[in-house]
Amino acid sequence: MTTGFYSDERCFWHHGGHYALTLPVGGPMGGLVQPGAGLPENPETKRRLKNLLEVTGLLATLSTRGAEPATRDDLLRVHPASYIDRFKALSDAEGGELGPRAPFGKGGYDIATLSAGLAKQALLDVLNGSVTNAYALSRPPGHHCLPDRPNGFCLLANIAIAIRAAQAETPARRFAVIDWDVHHGNGTEAIFLDDPEILTISLHQDRNYPTDTGGAEVRGTGAAHGTNLNIPLPPGTGHKGYIEAFTRLVLPALHAHQPDAILIACGFDAAALDPLGRMLATAETFRALTRLTREAAEMLCAGRLLAVHEGGYSEAYVPFCGHAVIAELAQSPIDAPDPLAATLNARQPDARFDAFLSAWIDDLETLFTTA
Repeated sequence: MTTGFYSDERCFWHHGGHYALTLPVGGPMGGLVQPGAGLPENPETKRRLKNLLEVTGLLATLSTRGAEPATRDDLLRVHPASYIDRFKALSDAEGGELGPRAPFGKGGYDIATLSAGLAKQALLDVLNGSVTNAYALSRPPGHHCLPDRPNGFCLLANIAIAIRAAQAETPARRFAVIDWDVHHGNGTEAIFLDDPEILTISLHQDRNYPTDTGGAEVRGTGAAHGTNLNIPLPPGTGHKGYIEAFTRLVLPALHAHQPDAILIACGFDAAALDPLGRMLATAETFRALTRLTREAAEMLCAGRLLAVHEGGYSEAYVPFCGHAVIAELAQSPIDAPDPLAATLNARQPDARFDAFLSAWIDDLETLFTTA
């Protein structure tokens, strides 16, 4: 088998201007936000992931590839011309912000099309069989981007652009998107909410971001009812809870949908220590989720599986989570031992919380089977 790894140095050069965490420097209330280290969505988590892959030797075992930027026609299958034109015009000038928490600098449009192009090419290569599965180190991310405006660090809907390109250029029609970023994949949901051929699943921290989307009652519209699955999880959900939710809720939905390929919106901000999440996932959690997804893909769609990088903002820890995912995709024995494993295992929820979470999942399971 061959695992493709898609990246481009130019994606690391995307920047969002002067921020401290998610607050613009100065800001309201008399300009009291002191300059800081910048947006959490910065290049270091992704660059350090790639560097770790190189240092362990795993990168040398992968099929490393680049891609051409997504074309205007690719974008138009998802985004209206009015948004594309506004984005490009501001990008060609000095950069700016067209949606909440989604600033970009000069040239941001060109980098965003390259990020989407990595996802598109990776999916096409998975479908044409030149790689068995793949990981696209896309940046900026995409799962919050709505058709007509950016949102939450996301400027173009990378996964949606890839899927629509695949539908236009290959016989594949049915896809499943599993989003395990800690934040709700509201953009992906909005784009496919009325499309019965696309199953969208989001496991996320309940009412984290956005606070007004991600409810379990949103199931899809019209003929697509039942093809949107929101799995909001309480803060503090750890390794066992993620695996239980995935096994009881995600896997049955995948088997019912019978996709031609599976895509993962692969965020790592559900990991413990992430500044924008309050969950307790570990590198082993992401390895186990990838294993379950890979095994499902092998059973349902000849192993056709693509992970597209989304969030995750702990510079020190994201690389170990990403390494675990990619090693599992490649079924490689090359490991990057988790330096925080003992500490994070000791912080996992106790039996009382696990029982509470099982009851939480019971309620979701009932909703999904009756609504």
